[in-house]
Amino acid sequence: MRTRSSLVIACLTTLVAGLLGTQAPAHAITYGVPDAGEHPNVGSFVGEFTDPTTGDTLLFQACTGTLIAEDVVLSASHCFSGLPPEITDITFTLDPVIDADRDGAVDADVELLTGTPVTHPLYATGGLSNLYDIAVFLLDDPVTHVDPAPLAPAGTLDRRGLRGETFTAVGYGTVRTSRRKGPQGFSVGWRREKADQHLRSVTKAWATLSMNQATGDGGTCYGDSGGPHFLDGAVVSITVTGDAMCKATDKTYRVDTPWARDFLARYVPVP
Repeated sequence: MRTRSSLVIACLTTLVAGLLGTQAPAHAITYGVPDAGEHPNVGSFVGEFTDPTTGDTLLFQACTGTLIAEDVVLSASHCFSGLPPEITDITFTLDPVIDADRDGAVDADVELLTGTPVTHPLYATGGLSNLYDIAVFLLDDPVTHVDPAPLAPAGTLDRRGLRGETFTAVGYGTVRTSRRKGPQGFSVGWRREKADQHLRSVTKAWATLSMNQATGDGGTCYGDSGGPHFLDGAVVSITVTGDAMCKATDKTYRVDTPWARDFLARYVPVP
């Protein structure tokens, strides 16, 4: 399954070095718009890439996460599991702009928050029907200037009639503003963006959302992994995967299920 994390793209240099110096289009996420402060509790994970030959380091946009308690960030397990040795550190930031000059490297003045990732103990054991692809990042110091995002109540996505409801994806990942072109249409993500979308289908662990620009939907791409999908202001699922070219669908991991809630209840109250 193709995940939507910058950390697991087949060739890291395609995302990082290959995008250096590339002028990014105006919108991030996929067919998105600036978040404009609507979701200040959504932030970006920042990876530190160390070149094993030269020892040079580069900070890059890695995954997305949501502050769900003062010291707990919700994200995806695949953002932290099996990382290559060249990734020497992972931190988190709530800064709305992380790469102002859009050169592919996270700006030096971005406030980086340290912490410890905790992946789901059953991650990748449930087959494609349930990857348990959910994680938390436990911050070393609490964030007190931003209100945490609420979690959706149990079984929210089991309700009928949700196909007409508007979901909102938020993230910092790879930019695409047109359905034309393949990966040549990608450019580096650089700030917090949002996109509205609609539900296509629901299974016991997954919610698939449309990101078809022709129907007015947007969605996520690489680097948005772990980021939230909001329904009625609450996080109902997180980005995990989708079509490889980020043009058609988001496949998101539900956080309103018993197994997601059992894991999260170890760290935060769940509704």
